[in-house]
Amino acid sequence: MGEEIEAVVMCCAYCGIAEIDDIKLMDCDDCDLVKYCSDACQKNHKREHEEACKKRSAELRDELLFKQPESSHLGDCPVCCLPLSLDTAKSSMMMCCSKIICYGCACANAVREVEGRLKHTCLFCREPAPDTKEGRGRQNMKRVKANDPAAINQVGEEQYDKEDYDTAFEYYTKAAELGVAESHFRLSLMYHFELGVEKDEGKVIHHMEKAAIGGHPRARNNLGCEEWNNDNSDRALKHWIIAATQGHDDSIKHLMNAYKGGFVDREVLAATLRAHKAAIDATKSPQREAAEKYFQDLHR
Repeated sequence: MGEEIEAVVMCCAYCGIAEIDDIKLMDCDDCDLVKYCSDACQKNHKREHEEACKKRSAELRDELLFKQPESSHLGDCPVCCLPLSLDTAKSSMMMCCSKIICYGCACANAVREVEGRLKHTCLFCREPAPDTKEGRGRQNMKRVKANDPAAINQVGEEQYDKEDYDTAFEYYTKAAELGVAESHFRLSLMYHFELGVEKDEGKVIHHMEKAAIGGHPRARNNLGCEEWNNDNSDRALKHWIIAATQGHDDSIKHLMNAYKGGFVDREVLAATLRAHKAAIDATKSPQREAAEKYFQDLHR
């Protein structure tokens, strides 16, 4: 039976020609069910294949959407190799190389430089660190010209904060095309709140899903809320569980409320709480705790 299915797949779904010698078949643009020998065959077979294609395409999309990401969109600190905290106040991006460094490593390096009377340099690439905001901006624009996705997203964030939404949209769109999950998330917000663009719920969902697939827990949490509001509780819970296991606090709150309403089993909630704690604990280290204490004392 398996050989028969494979034989069918290796033939054009419209004309039946087999993939032999110089004849190469191409996959359907949206699913993995059929192949075609030409664009003409694909076009002629569209009406017959359309229903099955849409169903399979949705299945493939969900497989990708609900896959547990290996890490958050922030990844690991490239110095200590520990996962970065979802609290972006506990890390910073180096404009010279676009690496995100945790405050634990940054603080330890600052102490090393002061004690050794060393010149302040980037902890990762050792590029001399500019003393002014303008100097850091020039470094970042150099990375933008090199088509660095993180640097392009950074300019988008700066323009977004200045409420220059047209320019922010331009940079976010370019960074999103290069795979930056944060840019997809910001674009979803812009389409939702009509910031420089017309409201478009289809694009809101599209960019939120792209961000969630890229490991963005806040975007996934928002997808869960959207599904919950549309009475798709099973899909909402899947999103919240994935986001919670990445260390996202709001998703835990949503799951707790769903548990009180009888939508979540005790065992599932308990396992998610353990995974949430493990994700938070993975971002901790003595060096990071020392840095956090230092900054808390500094702002007292």
